[in-house]
Amino acid sequence: MKQIASTGAFSKFRNTFIGDRKFYTTVFMLVLPLIVQNAISNFVNLLDNIMIGQVGTPQMSGVAIANQLIFVFNLTIFGGLSGAGIFGAQFFGAEDHDGLRYTVRFKLWTITVTLAVAIALFLTRGDQLIFLYLTGEGDAAERAAMLEYGRSYLRIMLWGLLPFTLSQAYGGTLREMGETLLPMKASLAGVITNLCLNYILIYGKLGFPALGVEGAAIATVISRFVELAIIFVYAHRHPGRFRFVEGLYRSIRIPKGLAFNIFKKGIPLLVNELFWSLGMTTLMQIFSTRGLNVVAAINISNTITNLFNVFIFSMGSAVAVMVGQALGANDIPRAKQTAWRLMFFNVCICIVVGGALAVTSPFIPYIYNTTDDVRMLATRFMLTCAMYMGFNAVTNCVYFTIRSGGKTFITFLFDSVYTWVVFVPVTYVLARFTSLDISILYPICYSTDIIKFIIGIIIIKSGNWAQNIVSDTTSNVCNECVEPNADAL
Repeated sequence: MKQIASTGAFSKFRNTFIGDRKFYTTVFMLVLPLIVQNAISNFVNLLDNIMIGQVGTPQMSGVAIANQLIFVFNLTIFGGLSGAGIFGAQFFGAEDHDGLRYTVRFKLWTITVTLAVAIALFLTRGDQLIFLYLTGEGDAAERAAMLEYGRSYLRIMLWGLLPFTLSQAYGGTLREMGETLLPMKASLAGVITNLCLNYILIYGKLGFPALGVEGAAIATVISRFVELAIIFVYAHRHPGRFRFVEGLYRSIRIPKGLAFNIFKKGIPLLVNELFWSLGMTTLMQIFSTRGLNVVAAINISNTITNLFNVFIFSMGSAVAVMVGQALGANDIPRAKQTAWRLMFFNVCICIVVGGALAVTSPFIPYIYNTTDDVRMLATRFMLTCAMYMGFNAVTNCVYFTIRSGGKTFITFLFDSVYTWVVFVPVTYVLARFTSLDISILYPICYSTDIIKFIIGIIIIKSGNWAQNIVSDTTSNVCNECVEPNADAL
């Protein structure tokens, strides 16, 4: 009897968490291009970091602070496009190409407004934002140098925001269709361009002047335009394959009902990404009060950890596409099964990846031209990230799963509200009112991810997130398409 019960339990476990060969073939076809794309991008970011770090620690820290501000913008764009992306994946699953085209137009409106606000903010308040990270212990001259390097880097990087946002709008739509190769190729071309120009412009090779931090920014801006050009030109030259480009710019109108639905679902995601990214920058600012060395160490740790986290990030996109398309096809049981299987697969991989990060973390900081104190702190920060990688794998999958079902307010509560209600206050209290060493304080603060992990499992197990949000919208879009006097935006 015990053997029968054991066999039954294993069978249930296998049916819930383990897919067949076809399932994993689909996963790898989606994920591998994304892994390659993200791995190359993060590897080049690592090389950028090392190249700038070879010039000096103030330069590296100044660029890291400026990039933290750009990170908030990038995540805001991601959140702003995510609402339309939910509808895009489900429209494609329902084979509604008109609906998909309207979601792209909504994305273009979103990036226009967000871009205008961000550029105005960075131009008028850039220095004040950078200085928020320079309040910790350290030399006054070094602090002034970090501010100057951060300012010059940020001003040049503003030119790259437009091509970045357009690449995100087009690339995200392609991924919603399951087309991951073109964004990967465009990203590969962009990072190669960035890497080559970094070497030339930072150090002054091939007759060019040595521009240092400014050279790194110029190289990044040019690479953004290269990436956009490849995606934009190829997509518009193949309208039969990418049908959303047909008549995309013939009008800027969107059916009012659809625009309202996307806006209603998308606003919580935009606000979520904005507040979550602000939460992350606030955490870095809180940690930076423990000294300028902490800023440099966190920069090294984050750069390396992001390289190891490419599987987590890529699996999030796979969850959004596979679960979203299943929901769009109104196959709710398949959507639920897919969510559990992708989550389990992600955890298994991340346990291995986390182990690799832990083993290599004592050696990686030595590729940087910095002090032993910074290297030691960076190692301890990376060990913390490795320890919690499995929990992060689950919470990332949970985020994309509940988002795919259109439960954007729950997504907002799960992600950014949790960050501001739990993570940030715990970190602030420990940093402000205790004398704990940063190497002890850091892992204690990140242990709050375990609570988020438990909440995420409860949400997925409830199954309330699984819903088709385009079945009614599809018919409404079609009606507005055939009615010339339809009320549209």
